[in-house]
Amino acid sequence: MPPEAFTAPITGLPDDELFRRQIANHLPPSPKLAPIWLKSVAAVAELAHGPAAVWIARELVRAPPRTDPARLRLVGLWAWFSTQPATLGHTLIDRRWTPSMQIGSALAAADAWRTMIALHVSLGSEQIADMWLQPGRVDGYDFIPLNSITDISEEAEAMQNCLRTYGPNLAHNRSRLWSVRRSGQRVATLRVAARFEGPLPGIAELTGIRNAVMPREVWWAACQWLHGHDLLRMEIEQRRWGTAPLDRPTWRAIWRPYWLARRQIPEWLPLAPSRKALNAL
Repeated sequence: MPPEAFTAPITGLPDDELFRRQIANHLPPSPKLAPIWLKSVAAVAELAHGPAAVWIARELVRAPPRTDPARLRLVGLWAWFSTQPATLGHTLIDRRWTPSMQIGSALAAADAWRTMIALHVSLGSEQIADMWLQPGRVDGYDFIPLNSITDISEEAEAMQNCLRTYGPNLAHNRSRLWSVRRSGQRVATLRVAARFEGPLPGIAELTGIRNAVMPREVWWAACQWLHGHDLLRMEIEQRRWGTAPLDRPTWRAIWRPYWLARRQIPEWLPLAPSRKALNAL
């Protein structure tokens, strides 16, 4: 490595024979790239494992970096949990790390994993007790509450939408999610929210698979169902954004295997649940 690469102390790198042989194939082609390359390889080696460090070395040469190595924390954690099948963190990964992945796909998969973590630590293992409204049937359409992580995840997968991102929104009492079905088949996903222009809940979204526009009869049924409730007596107290507590048992269950494996609790991944720390990954 050129002297220009050593701009700061480097944490311990893997020193096994396989790592030495593989890393030699992915050295940076220019002194300008060398510092961030070395920092990134060292960071991923410390966060995850040797194979992931070789992988990031290859990807940084193939597609020169545009982000600070600190942004690799999420990718490193995701790569580590990808190889730990006995952990809760592993079960939350939709697409696991493999050495053949390109950096763009890895970043997207790691972001999706963080979204799932946010959903779990926002809602915890209990069902949402207050769904504001009651299940019902109107014109053959059934309105089913999505009041648990399992319900939300299944709806998101079946309808190919972004429901998994609503964990913080639900925890702050901003909206509630419902599945609209007919003869047992999923027809639409409904989001009811307290609107900015007034105190009463209303239909914020009503979409089909892949956010398709719903026909008038589905909207009519949804409106009839909604207004079949005594909305005047309904009081929805929204939490100030950022104040909803995260679920402590879920937070610790996710990260405990990593803390134990590293024999420390990093400052950036604290023992106490932290929305700020999760967002900063």
